[in-house]
Amino acid sequence: MKAAPPILAFLCLSLSANAEIRVDTSMLPMRDGVKLATDVYHDESVSKAPVILMRTPYDKAKAKASAEKFAKAGYRVVIQDCRGTRASEGVMAPYNNEGQDGYDTIEWITRQAWCSGRIGMMGGSYVGAVQWQAAVEKPPGLAAITPQATWSSFYRNLYLGGAVRLSLIAGWIAGNTAKPADVKPADMNTALMRLPLSDVDEAIGWSMPWLDAFLTHPEPNGFWTRFDLTPRLPELTLPALHVVGYYDYFSRESVDNFKVMQKQALDPKVRQQQRLVLGPWDHGSVGKTKVAEVDFGPEAAVDIMALQLDWFERHLKQDAAALLKPFPPVRYFSMGDNVWHDAQTWPPEGHSATAFYLSSDGHANARTGSGRLTRTAPSKAEPSDTFRSDPANPVPACPITETRPMKAAVWGPVDQRATEDREDVLVYTTEELQEPLRFAGNIEAKLHVSTDTIDADWALKLVDVHPDGFAQNIASGILRGRYRDSLTEPLPMKPGQTYEITVDLGPCAATLGKGHKLRVDICGSLFPLYDRNPNTGEGPFGSHTAIARETVHHKPGAFSRLILPCHVP
Repeated sequence: MKAAPPILAFLCLSLSANAEIRVDTSMLPMRDGVKLATDVYHDESVSKAPVILMRTPYDKAKAKASAEKFAKAGYRVVIQDCRGTRASEGVMAPYNNEGQDGYDTIEWITRQAWCSGRIGMMGGSYVGAVQWQAAVEKPPGLAAITPQATWSSFYRNLYLGGAVRLSLIAGWIAGNTAKPADVKPADMNTALMRLPLSDVDEAIGWSMPWLDAFLTHPEPNGFWTRFDLTPRLPELTLPALHVVGYYDYFSRESVDNFKVMQKQALDPKVRQQQRLVLGPWDHGSVGKTKVAEVDFGPEAAVDIMALQLDWFERHLKQDAAALLKPFPPVRYFSMGDNVWHDAQTWPPEGHSATAFYLSSDGHANARTGSGRLTRTAPSKAEPSDTFRSDPANPVPACPITETRPMKAAVWGPVDQRATEDREDVLVYTTEELQEPLRFAGNIEAKLHVSTDTIDADWALKLVDVHPDGFAQNIASGILRGRYRDSLTEPLPMKPGQTYEITVDLGPCAATLGKGHKLRVDICGSLFPLYDRNPNTGEGPFGSHTAIARETVHHKPGAFSRLILPCHVP
């Protein structure tokens, strides 16, 4: 696969620096009478134009600079505070009203004399999800969307392998829920350790019904139906620009949304109108070069607004020159060599599933242990590796420092060596690479495991060990044992019985250079990015805990291995 030039601004627009941008503000009534604060930005010299809509719970005023730029490019721009937030009326219920409110807003826009009849939506995270929610309502006039780092199934965003992204949702709900004036929030380090999970809101300091609901429905049952839009995506006839980073907790969902639209859209033309941009970013660094402790260099910088403008020029203005310009359906960044590549699909062609086998003499605990990662399976049975998973002393998702307490765990790349010094972490490492190792696609691990409790978690990290020793996490995943076969029908584990489990490490592309080492870390938690498993099988209403003795096996018929989508020369 030939490397492509770095992403640059795709479009050189003639923006009038002297254009006078006017903002008109109104309270727009929804179907139930609740009024939403809505700003309309426009160049007074443009009487009719395509419209770009952003609906946000984070204060419409913060979008002023972006709105003015789009308005100067010849668009009407509508920015709206979501229901129950900032200047809008109503009560904030996360995602609960966004579909119908989005529909009502778009329908109103189409009735305005200044609307050309073609509307696009923009934004990321919550502001990206509301695009999908509006889209499945099929409002008239919606012609293109640009959902960045977001979901089409809220369950699959909050839960991975049966474990919930605890600090993410607890922090978000706490920050977006009105608290009593006389309440001082508790320390989150303590609150996130509270059992049962159903009491985490009270541990923070006040009742949060939505947090309680999200934490107490660990299976994708009927509770999540209204938040599962994925089955409806193939019906859509919308060009969509999907943007996300490997370290983003939305990475799996965003990539899967693209794959559904590209492969399953009922309209063949729509399949050809999907684009995926995958970078080395976490949720807060999309388009930037520095992510946590790693600087990916100037090549990683992406002008997201330029991408969006190009998309809207094609699909809202239907500009002839823009439509003639070819675009690769997939553009992905390879970490390590820091190069962009173009592809027709994700995973990209030219890569083959390659097994790396876990091996040891039974003492793979910590990075000073005997854990090895090899391309050939052990020739005979080897001693299994065992670690303790103590819910009272969980392995932190990333090393704790003076400036990064446990509650401040990040998703991005940080040096893993301090965590790898723990005895409750198994570490498997290759020899120094004699030639570069390049891979791109979705990564998984197939492990043969057992435990002495009826439930336990297996948390994995894929790590690039640099020649200077810096251990950079590049992918991660987790599986709760009782969900090994089904997310909807959990089954307890039988103590001592060996099971083959599959752990999803998500999408990733990287090149490990000569002299680097590839490493796999295995432990019982990634706390507090994911909740701790009490190892009792009691679920979110249980408060008892048990220390699990977890085992990884290496023997014929039960070899544990990493499956890496390696480049085929």
